[in-house]
Amino acid sequence: MPQIVPIRDLKNTADISNLCRTAGEPVFITKNGYGDMVIMSIEIFEKNMFMQDLYRKLDAGERSIENGRTMDAFESLKLVREKHGL
Repeated sequence: MPQIVPIRDLKNTADISNLCRTAGEPVFITKNGYGDMVIMSIEIFEKNMFMQDLYRKLDAGERSIENGRTMDAFESLKLVREKHGL
């Protein structure tokens, strides 16, 4: 369940920092009852960035397949070995 915290609670930085680390997800900050900001731990941020990059690369790969830019796996390995002298 998402954590929602009013902006006035940001004064207690130690508690907010602990909440961000233990929540395991972004923490939503409200101002006057409306969403204003989102904060998260570095670990969650890095995980989200990794997943975003992974999805972007998977999407690019799927588009390559749809556009017919494919190669036989053995041919691909042969080219890699030649390129790197293996």
